[in-house]
Amino acid sequence: MITRAPWAVQPETSRGRQHPEPEATTRSPWQRDRDRIIHASAFRKLQYKTQVFVNHEGDFYRTRLTHSIEVAQIARSVSRELGLDEDLTEALALAHDLGHTPFGHAGEDALGAAMKPFGGFDHNAQALRIVTLLEARYADFDGLNLTWESLEGLAKHNGPLRKPPPYVAEFDQKFRLDLTTYASAEAQVAALADDIAYHSHDLDDGLRAGLFTIEDIAHLPVVKDALAIARRASFDMSPPRLRHETNRRVINTLIVDLVNETRRRIEKLDPKDADAIRHAKEPVVAFSPAVAEANRVIKEFLFARMYRHWRVNRMTAKARKVTSEIFTLLHNAPNLLPDDWRGRAGDVPGSARCAQAVADYIAGMTDRFALDEHSRLTDITVSG
Repeated sequence: MITRAPWAVQPETSRGRQHPEPEATTRSPWQRDRDRIIHASAFRKLQYKTQVFVNHEGDFYRTRLTHSIEVAQIARSVSRELGLDEDLTEALALAHDLGHTPFGHAGEDALGAAMKPFGGFDHNAQALRIVTLLEARYADFDGLNLTWESLEGLAKHNGPLRKPPPYVAEFDQKFRLDLTTYASAEAQVAALADDIAYHSHDLDDGLRAGLFTIEDIAHLPVVKDALAIARRASFDMSPPRLRHETNRRVINTLIVDLVNETRRRIEKLDPKDADAIRHAKEPVVAFSPAVAEANRVIKEFLFARMYRHWRVNRMTAKARKVTSEIFTLLHNAPNLLPDDWRGRAGDVPGSARCAQAVADYIAGMTDRFALDEHSRLTDITVSG
């Protein structure tokens, strides 16, 4: 028997699915959502999508898939401690990066610039687009037909949407997601589990890649104490072990703080149900002010020493160029698209319809496929 807190999302109060269908007899609605996400083609492609390092740079660096799995593990642990629905939390954690382009933020920046005249590009909106429209697996509907609670969490896990991206606003007209309120506590947990995962694993990957040293991060808040404790555990620890011992302590510190601060806020709010969480004046799931500031400092360090490192900058510049050139070529000549995408693009080069189809096509590419497609489109010696 699963015991949930009163403020957790309850299966019996689910607002259902856009397209009604019988629920499974052996799974909760959110277990079923999670399973549909895992079996989606967009989820499998995350294995070959950049987190920071392009996939071919090394087998040990995180990809969007391994990142999503780490986020899900952290999110489930926090959700369990807070008495929330672990399955909904896990589903949202696994789905949160579905809308990312190839080449990480470099690809997204390039696609955003190309799509600016047509409403822009936002990876969160693209994730919603994938699960409600682009996945084509079922006879009766497009998308995955996830529950309202999962769609709500995808749309606004970072907070209320006063000015939603075009597709989110369009979908909201068909299936209202209460965009001006906060999402459930489960969605809020998934969002901050994302922060914990990428801060910790980017420190780990940056050390592994030699972009900075353990001494370079020894002054950082949270990291400083974690490193000191790790060193006391063994005075002759090898660098890889020291890195891992430090990293796991960083993760634990952030999780414990998140749980404690969230409990404090829940006690203060005294919510009677999940809707009380949604209509609160501030997020209920949060870090303490001290750890929130520590996260900000860590993020600034990573931005300066990792995301803007010259080696990463070179990859970023190449990735933007590849993404932009693919978009320009296909937008100006939609007859170059594969048959199933030509129908979506229409016959008018340069049109908004064509732009959206090309953006969907590119966003769904893996790093490797994007590089190959660029060669097919630009290198006369490569067969199309």
